[in-house]
Amino acid sequence: MYFPQSSEYEEELVFSGTPVSGKHYEWQLSNGHEWQTIDHDHVIETHYCQPGAKGITINTIQGKVFIDFDKLQTQNSALKVQRLSFVPQGQTEDVGWYYRDDQLWREYGSQGSSMLASSVSSRDVESQFALNPQGRFNFTVGTTGYTLDFSTMIQTNSITGLRRNVRRRPKFTSNTGSLYSTSVLPMASSSQPADGGYMWEFMGDEGEWTEYQAHICSFDSAAIETQYQLNPQGQLHFNINRYSYTLDFSRMCQVNNQIGTRRAVRRILKNWSQQGGRSGDTFHYETRTSKILVSEATPRWQFQDIGGVWKDYSKKYRHCSVSSQDIELQYQQNPSGSMCFTAKNFSYELNFSAMTQRNLSTYTTRSVRRLAQ
Repeated sequence: MYFPQSSEYEEELVFSGTPVSGKHYEWQLSNGHEWQTIDHDHVIETHYCQPGAKGITINTIQGKVFIDFDKLQTQNSALKVQRLSFVPQGQTEDVGWYYRDDQLWREYGSQGSSMLASSVSSRDVESQFALNPQGRFNFTVGTTGYTLDFSTMIQTNSITGLRRNVRRRPKFTSNTGSLYSTSVLPMASSSQPADGGYMWEFMGDEGEWTEYQAHICSFDSAAIETQYQLNPQGQLHFNINRYSYTLDFSRMCQVNNQIGTRRAVRRILKNWSQQGGRSGDTFHYETRTSKILVSEATPRWQFQDIGGVWKDYSKKYRHCSVSSQDIELQYQQNPSGSMCFTAKNFSYELNFSAMTQRNLSTYTTRSVRRLAQ
């Protein structure tokens, strides 16, 4: 098996056949001497399959290291990372192509915020990419033409010149989410925990685990658990806004019935915090070379409340219109700019340069901070 030498970044390699584990992928780290497989790498893979996930942080004996999913490289020059893809002879990996519109990462062929669908699908884009990974591809949305530059992963509007980021990620399949499947967590036949049961969550656009809640979805965690107990191998159909979804218990995934977007789903104990179950917590595993700590890479944004207490921005707190992930997106686009949001009956301005939050009605100003995970 060939492994690339040190370079600006590690390319994704594709091999025929199947690894010993039976997975179609394998994540590896190298300290410059040899490549070592990362055990339980389905944690990394599950995040990598989400188009909004920028990366994941691991803590090795060399220290904390961030894996950049776009470049497939680490921020530690002494460590290299690579993802091997194993596919049967004559087949190709199921890959999704996504562009970042004004609101979300959207797959090509799906309906964007403009309510128009692109004239090409992920499969069309992948076919062009396979012909020339450093070339360009032209397509249309309605009457507007676009150019997708594979070398820069940028989509450009031919009329306005507006540029959008593009990402290429493998599609989520059941074996990429095996950490969260019922084969690892307690089965329905197990005795119910004393603290009240299980929590059901799906992987959001920015790589954040989000609990199913009744005010958003037509089923909450408790209702989903009831259906699961009745048929652990079955499916559940529900609605979120104008979209309908299918939750497949056997594959532990959620599928948008209109546009086909697939998301990882997990069922965890409500007191599973020691195992790193919730968003922002950590996962502890053993690799062949060292013990690593895996956590989500998205920074946390906080404001200093009354009494000097630092509190996270969260949509669950005072009906705030933004979360840490929302703020981070705006910050990445313009670190010296500002953004507005609402909480309860007030409007606020968050100034990134001054790192302050100002109430636009009372002019009360509070300190803000950004914490790296």
